[in-house]
Amino acid sequence: MQRKAYVPGTAALLVALLAGCTSGSTDSGTTDDANPGEAGTATAVAQPGKYRTLPEPCGAVGHGTLDSLLPGLQQITDADQREAAYAGDATLTYDTDRKVGCRWKVESTDATDHLLVDFERVVSYDNAVSDDSQAQTIFATKETAADLPEPTTSATASDTESNSASDSASASDSATPSATPSSSSSASATDSDSPSASASPTGLEPRALSGLGDEAFLDDALSSSGSTAQQRTVTVVFRTSNVIVTIEYEEQPATVGVVPDSQKMQDRARKLAAQLADSLNG
Repeated sequence: MQRKAYVPGTAALLVALLAGCTSGSTDSGTTDDANPGEAGTATAVAQPGKYRTLPEPCGAVGHGTLDSLLPGLQQITDADQREAAYAGDATLTYDTDRKVGCRWKVESTDATDHLLVDFERVVSYDNAVSDDSQAQTIFATKETAADLPEPTTSATASDTESNSASDSASASDSATPSATPSSSSSASATDSDSPSASASPTGLEPRALSGLGDEAFLDDALSSSGSTAQQRTVTVVFRTSNVIVTIEYEEQPATVGVVPDSQKMQDRARKLAAQLADSLNG
């Protein structure tokens, strides 16, 4: 009887010892797997974007550039009102580290001009997707929404020569809008009177742009509501790393029948875009 009582006790002791060894072996394996130095345990994390902050948007455009884009500024005689017009109005935002913008609106004797500059810093919340890749996706969505026409030979040639054209802008840059789109120098007088010719002058169609940030495109739209003057809106959007910049430049002449000059507006908007890209790359 004593021997029978002893055997179960010994068996229980062996079971306890074996359980302890097994538990220790399991804990050891967990610790080893959690060791960052062990192969196969590290999770690849996509690189963050280049930009962690955004510029102050209303201070991002210099007075000289604003004078070119908004000719009415020089017609404001009151110093305080002119300074307020230069200052612009910040757009509503809830996170200045992610999205900021500024608007300007200036009336002159010849036209009303609007300018919007918007900065968006893209952040990916997926560890497998970098900020740059996420920004590429968002940019592609914007470009698709713009519904750009298929590139043509003339548009490509215009894009290639645009930088030199912007740098050599004539002194008439701040002149009043012309009644016909002078940007299309090869068009006949009959063509320039045509609304369709004014809407898309040769070589100035909406298109992808080269040499501006990592990728860029330009849109140019002419609208009219019959009895009112035609309004032209030139939009330039470019991406550099994880920041997307949008410029919207609008002009509506004070006189019905006057068409804002496409080339002049595109040159101004692209020159501003190049300045903003340079300042971001600082």
